[in-house]
Amino acid sequence: MSISIGNICIDTNDLAGSTAFWQAVTGYQVASSDEGATYLEDANKSGVGLSLQAVPEGREGKNRLHLDLSTDDLAGEVGRIRALGASEVRRFDGWVVLADPEGNQFCVVAA
Repeated sequence: MSISIGNICIDTNDLAGSTAFWQAVTGYQVASSDEGATYLEDANKSGVGLSLQAVPEGREGKNRLHLDLSTDDLAGEVGRIRALGASEVRRFDGWVVLADPEGNQFCVVAA
């Protein structure tokens, strides 16, 4: 099979706010943007893209899909991301579940 994941999309009610948050978390650059979506990519274009899509409805219930972000500095990155506006949902041995400002959950995992 010849297929790969090129992009992961996150729904948002605040496109500008979510773009700023995820750009600060990942260090990705804005590749393109319009009133309905923003596409972020890493500077080397070697990682999976991340897009943010404006939607009218709010998030309800648990995410059916989430990101796992790997780091060599779990405590430092969790602190940095919380300072950007994320909230801590739950802590495990080796990873922490956080939520972005709109409640979308993701994990920060020790590499």
